[in-house]
Amino acid sequence: MIHTYSLRLLPEQAADERALIHYLTKEKGLTESEITATRIVKRSIDARQRTIYVQLTVDVYVNEQPSDEMPDIEYPNVGDCPPVIVVGAGPAGLFAALRLIELGLRPIVVERGKNVRERKKDLARITREQAVDSESNYSFGEGGAGAYSDGKLYTRSKKRGNVEKVLRVFCKHGASASIRIDAHPHIGTDRLPRIIENIRCTILNCGGEVHFGTRMDALIVRNGAVVGIETNTGRVWSAPVILATGHSARDVYRQLAAQSIAIEAKGIAVGVRLEHPAHLIDQIQYHNKAGRGRYLPAAEYSFVMQSSGRGVYSFCMCPGGVIVPAATASEQVVVNGMSPSGRNTRWSNAGIVVELRPEDVMQGSANPLSVMEYQEELERQCWLQGGMKQTVPAQRMGDFVARKLSFDLPESSYAPGVVSSPLHFWLPSFISDRLSDGFRHFGQQSRGFLTNEAIAIGVETRTSAPVRILRDTETLQHIEIAGLFPCGEGAGYAGGIVSAAIDGERCAEAVYQYVRP
Repeated sequence: MIHTYSLRLLPEQAADERALIHYLTKEKGLTESEITATRIVKRSIDARQRTIYVQLTVDVYVNEQPSDEMPDIEYPNVGDCPPVIVVGAGPAGLFAALRLIELGLRPIVVERGKNVRERKKDLARITREQAVDSESNYSFGEGGAGAYSDGKLYTRSKKRGNVEKVLRVFCKHGASASIRIDAHPHIGTDRLPRIIENIRCTILNCGGEVHFGTRMDALIVRNGAVVGIETNTGRVWSAPVILATGHSARDVYRQLAAQSIAIEAKGIAVGVRLEHPAHLIDQIQYHNKAGRGRYLPAAEYSFVMQSSGRGVYSFCMCPGGVIVPAATASEQVVVNGMSPSGRNTRWSNAGIVVELRPEDVMQGSANPLSVMEYQEELERQCWLQGGMKQTVPAQRMGDFVARKLSFDLPESSYAPGVVSSPLHFWLPSFISDRLSDGFRHFGQQSRGFLTNEAIAIGVETRTSAPVRILRDTETLQHIEIAGLFPCGEGAGYAGGIVSAAIDGERCAEAVYQYVRP
C-alpha cells in the first residue's frame, strides 16, 4: 500500500531519512516496521517567515517495495529513414533531434561551434587572452548557451508541452533524479557538458548525424519552400529545416532579412548583472545572521516592479554562482551568470533588467533588426567603457543609486576582471533611471539588499531574442515558406532550457506531419 502525504518539516528533518521516518511514525500513526520505503515526489522551500520550512510530498510504501517509476524512452535506429536538418545543437535542436528519432526520422544536426569538450578551451581563452572566438564561445557550440549555465530547469511553459518528459530525457542521459522532485530544479554547469555528450551519443548511435564547425550560410528556397541549406564547409544538405540557432546568432537574422523571409522586431530586456556575497543573500532570504546553515541550499530571490510603465525585474538568478563573459564577437561585452551543481561559490548574482519594447527604439522605423542593432550598440559601448577588452565596467550598487563613481570595487567572480565605471552616467537614462528605482524598491522589500557590498556589472542584454521569426501557430512552419520550422529561443518562441526543449519536440512533431505520406 502507498500513502501520499504533504509534509511541512524543518530543514534538518527533511534532510535525513531516519528523521523523516520518525516524524511519520509520530504524526501519521505508522510503525517503523511497516514502512518499507519512502520516496520524495516534490520538494520546495518556504522562506516567507522567520522559521524556514521544507515542504515535501512523500510517497510512503507500507509493506511493499517501490517499483522503477521512470518509464524508459525508446530511440530506434533511423539510419535509413527520411532526413530532417536541425540547425543548432542547443536545447531546442538537441531535443528536436531526439524527438525526430522517436518518430522515425533521421536528424542531421549542424552546429557552427565545437563540441562541448573543445568549447572549454575557447572559453578559457576569453579570460586568459581577452579573445572571443566568434564561432566557439559561451553562446555558440554544442549545448548552446545552456551548456555553460546554471542549468535551471524551472519553467512556466507547462501548457505548451510535457515538462515531465523533458526531465525524464535529462535523467536518462545522466542528470540526477532530484530534478524531477525540486520545485526549482537545476543541473549545474559542471554536470551539463557530460549530459550533452550523452545526448549526442544517442543521436549518433541511432543513425543520426552531428556536424560541428558547420555554419548554415543560406537557406535553399525553391517554389516557395525551404528544401535544404548551404554551409560554410561547401556541403549542401537537402531536407526540411528546423531552425534552432539561439538568440545570439545575429548573422542568421541578417541572412533571413536579406532573403526576404518574414521576421519582426521583438521586445527584450536590458540592464546589468548584480552580484552580492552569497552569505549576504543567504542572511537576507533566510532571515538569519548565520545564513543558510547546514541543511539549506544557497538562497534564491525573485523581484519584479513597474517603473514609468516598464517592468524592472530579476532574471536568471544564480545562487552560489559566477558571472561569465558571453560576447559572441570582438568589440562587444555582455555578461551572463552560471552556477555549479553545488551552488557553492562565494557569490550570488542575477540579471536586473528593464523591459524594452520595439517602439522604445524603432522611432517609426520598419527595420525588423532595429532592436538587435540597439542591443549591439549597448554591447559596444560596454566594450569601450571596459577598456576595449573583456574586462567589464562595474559600479557599487549603492553608488549607482547615489549616482557616484565607485573609487574601488569589491572582489568579483568575473574572471577577466572589472573596472570602475559610472554606469549610471553612460547607460541610456531610461534604463539607468528605472534600474535605480528597482534597486531602491527591492532594497525596501528585502532589508540589506541595497548595499555597496554588491556590484552592478554591465551589460546584461541577451535575455531573449531581439527578433521573432514568424510562424503559423498550428503547423509551426514559417508563415510564408513551407519546410522551414523556426524553433526555440532564437526564433522568439521560448525562454530557457526546458521551454526551448519543449519547443524543439513540438517542431519535430510538426515536421513529422509535414513529411509523412
